[in-house]
Amino acid sequence: MIEVILMQRVDKLGQMGELVKVRPGYARNFLLPQGKAIRANQENLARFERERVQLEAQNLKRREEAERVAERMDGLTVVIIRQAGESGGLYGSVSSRDIADVCKDAGLTLARNQILLDQPIKTLGVTPVKVALHPEVMLMVSVNVARSPEEAEKQARGEDVRAEQQAEEESLEAELAAELSELGAASEN
Repeated sequence: MIEVILMQRVDKLGQMGELVKVRPGYARNFLLPQGKAIRANQENLARFERERVQLEAQNLKRREEAERVAERMDGLTVVIIRQAGESGGLYGSVSSRDIADVCKDAGLTLARNQILLDQPIKTLGVTPVKVALHPEVMLMVSVNVARSPEEAEKQARGEDVRAEQQAEEESLEAELAAELSELGAASEN
């Protein structure tokens, strides 16, 4: 374990300015290269204390900007049109890069690492996705994945497109079965 000073809030680790012990690989591969932390030695501790007020002011300014963006973009829903199979499974998947691209078109510029997607979206439907505008400011974006703009509108209204499709297919099958039985009865005569 090595000790680092956090330069910003890190989920499940701590707040800005805290000394935390982390595994060397986590520090070397994630925290240090991204500027989220610096090694905890006498020189860096002194430097952090000298710059603390300025760093906190910058952090506060960035957080306030992120909060304003979050208020403006609250309730954002983006639509992604994809091809899918009968069961609603996508041919391929929707990744954080795809979501970042459609959010950009909607007026919200994001880096794909700001989109906190546990796993790619692989089915049709509306999925809430968490977006980190700042380490302390989160925004929920609804991602509506559909086969067509019309289907996206139905999903946005809360209609279950797959259930409708199944009911339609079942009624067609029933009609076909009735016609076949009529044909069978007619050919027996």
